[in-house]
Amino acid sequence: MVTMKKLQNGISVALEEISYVRSISFGIWIKNGSRNERDEENGVSHFIEHMMFKGTENRTARQIAEAMDALGGQINAYTTKEYTCYHTRVLDEHFNRALEVMSDMLLRSLFAQKDVEKERNVIMEEINMYEDAPEELVHDALQDSIWRGTSLGRPILGTVETLSGFTAESIRSYYERNYQPENMVLSIAGNFKTDEAMEALNKALGSWQAKQPFDQYNTKADYQIAHVSRQKDVEQVHTCVAFPGFARDHPLKYALGVFNTIFGGGMSSRLFQKIREEHGLTYSIYSYTTAFSDTGLFSICGGMNPNQLERVYELIETEISHVKKTGLSQKLIDVTKEQLISNFIIGTESTLNRMTSSGASLLLRGVVQDSEEVIAKLSRVTTENILQVTNEIFDMERVSWSAVGNVKGKDFDKLGKKIFHKI
Repeated sequence: MVTMKKLQNGISVALEEISYVRSISFGIWIKNGSRNERDEENGVSHFIEHMMFKGTENRTARQIAEAMDALGGQINAYTTKEYTCYHTRVLDEHFNRALEVMSDMLLRSLFAQKDVEKERNVIMEEINMYEDAPEELVHDALQDSIWRGTSLGRPILGTVETLSGFTAESIRSYYERNYQPENMVLSIAGNFKTDEAMEALNKALGSWQAKQPFDQYNTKADYQIAHVSRQKDVEQVHTCVAFPGFARDHPLKYALGVFNTIFGGGMSSRLFQKIREEHGLTYSIYSYTTAFSDTGLFSICGGMNPNQLERVYELIETEISHVKKTGLSQKLIDVTKEQLISNFIIGTESTLNRMTSSGASLLLRGVVQDSEEVIAKLSRVTTENILQVTNEIFDMERVSWSAVGNVKGKDFDKLGKKIFHKI
């Protein structure tokens, strides 16, 4: 059971005692990502994530790494469009020492100019790495275009131009404006006692106060139709076909999860069985959902020989048309619900998964959903719910697509309109 507490300075904490394990997973969650950045700041949230590991008033970057390695623990971080997370997993007996390192990084990072210069090069190499991976770029290129003109449509890593303008002073200024107790939650799961954990957390973070009033920058983002193609010197073409999806807390989100699993979520899915197994046209073909606070996407993606692209599009259109017209059987829906519930329950056996679930939910929704409530909502998904999902998602007048790779001689606008607009 997850217990909700607050530190002395108001930071919300989700705590879940799990007495039968020997580890503790702990996360610091900041409600700040690339969509909270102004144009000239694009990439700074991710840059700060890197800088947290580059040294503090008390430790060098090497000493941070050595301190965590000495505990046999794991420490990592990641930045998304809407938040940043720093997390660690250690043996229960090492939690206080790991917390001391984590809080030192959060509160006393140096943001030294010499480290900014080094890390700028590292992140530029990270950008180059994505540019060399068409199977990754095809997603980002489409999403950036769908939400063009908004902060949600900018890349998490930033650009060469924006990174070039960052200084230690500008990075620290952004940090002080956006890293504040009001904008943060903590999550901990594992073998601990709540009173002892709260005492340690208050000692490490409870006295921290913001240096200025909190005023988060945010922009609303609406789906815009996008058609994107980019040439890369590779043999294959990677493509995504996308539709307006559901925002994070849409009432049909569980039905969408069930439908996505059936439609393109695994090796037994309709897309995989039809396009890869039956016709042998692709190596990879799948669908996935993307959800934010105010918008979302449903995407179908695959990689193939360019000569197979038109046939793959035709088969995707056929599957969409079929599920819209005939729906899915109750038996298939029930089997899929059981699959998702089983996966969910197995996932809760990991302290890291439980900490992550609680932290993300508390940060983004202000509450932590009980596991039994999630299972109950999945169990209640009906055939009618699935039909609602397919009719709402597959609006063919608003279909978008992207292609990255060997696109020479292909008119994707003409091809996409020919196939998808006929439904």
